[in-house]
Amino acid sequence: MADAGTIYSWEGLNKNGDRVKGETPAESEAMARSDLRKNGINVVKIRKKPKPLLSGGKKKIVPADIAYFLRQMTTMLASGVPLVQAFEIVGRGNEKPSVRDLILKIKSDVEGGETFAAALAKHPRQFDDLVVNLVEAGEQAGTLETLLDKVATYKEKTEALKAKIKKALFYPAAVVVVAIVVTAILLIYVVPQFEALFQGFGADLPVFTRMVVDLSEFTQSWWWAILGVLILIGIVFVQARRRSKRFARFLDFAILRAPAFGPILRKAAIARFARTLSTMFSAGVPLVDALDSVSGATGNAVYGEATQRMRDETAAGAQLQWSMRNTAVFPNMVVQMVAIGEESGSLDSMLAKVADFYEAEVDNAVDSLSSLLEPLIMVVLGVLVGGLVIAMYLPIFQMGQVI
Repeated sequence: MADAGTIYSWEGLNKNGDRVKGETPAESEAMARSDLRKNGINVVKIRKKPKPLLSGGKKKIVPADIAYFLRQMTTMLASGVPLVQAFEIVGRGNEKPSVRDLILKIKSDVEGGETFAAALAKHPRQFDDLVVNLVEAGEQAGTLETLLDKVATYKEKTEALKAKIKKALFYPAAVVVVAIVVTAILLIYVVPQFEALFQGFGADLPVFTRMVVDLSEFTQSWWWAILGVLILIGIVFVQARRRSKRFARFLDFAILRAPAFGPILRKAAIARFARTLSTMFSAGVPLVDALDSVSGATGNAVYGEATQRMRDETAAGAQLQWSMRNTAVFPNMVVQMVAIGEESGSLDSMLAKVADFYEAEVDNAVDSLSSLLEPLIMVVLGVLVGGLVIAMYLPIFQMGQVI
């Protein structure tokens, strides 16, 4: 049997007797023929489409693909297209083979009698519990189109927020990497050339130059050890964060206290909290159950634990505003907005406004941070590279003064 990503090229006759051709994904040639017959195509010729010579295989499914799929399904259902037919249109219209296969698998499960939510639950890496629960609530209440629209909006807002955070972190991280690479090149290849020149001077080198030369010799001799240690530190760091809840919490706590980046990540966590809780509460999910799902969606262990404490206190009968105040991690404005929402019976809309506000705050903070970091990074690079250059030319300057 062929894999689910096999594409078959076919030619045949439609119901009017006209000659048509196209491509279709299927698990086997027999399945492809069967699908085409269901669509009124009498197959004349069919063959497996060869894969491109330089193809790198299926591309990984990313959250943005899922957000786009949910939005397309929302549009189809709003247009009156039946669910199974919507899967067919959206799936076969997707240019990414891995996403197309995923959608067609979901379609096959729904055709087999499973609910939309149950079909999504079979793919936990792409559809988390929050999405599955909201789709299930929509199916049970007969408001799938409305709930799917909320889910699609939630995923789009969440991915947009993640993109802003990545934008804030990428630029300084890229500059640090470039600085390390440039420094390594200078120490390994450039400084040794000057060192050979200095040996003919017959005089003692300045202290600064001597330090740079010694660092260059150490780097040339032990570069493999330095690289190995850096890789080992990276592996240990990732594994420790993944396996140790205590270390992950300490790291998240430290990040929130970091200058410049801390306030951005704090606002992002609050925005995710408010957006997720607003989406679930407006979908009719009970507050206690919604808080249980929200705790894993904040993206920060500190806010995740705070949300769990809020859940416990709310389950014991406390108001959400008081449990939020007790955590001491939410600004007073957020607590006041929640209090107004609880008293007026419009908690979901108030939380949505909080999410909108903090998402805009993150956007502005990222732009401000980029403007602030640009001159700072230029100074750091100038001092680093310029220091090495000065160290190399210092002996030459001294010779000129002697002469």
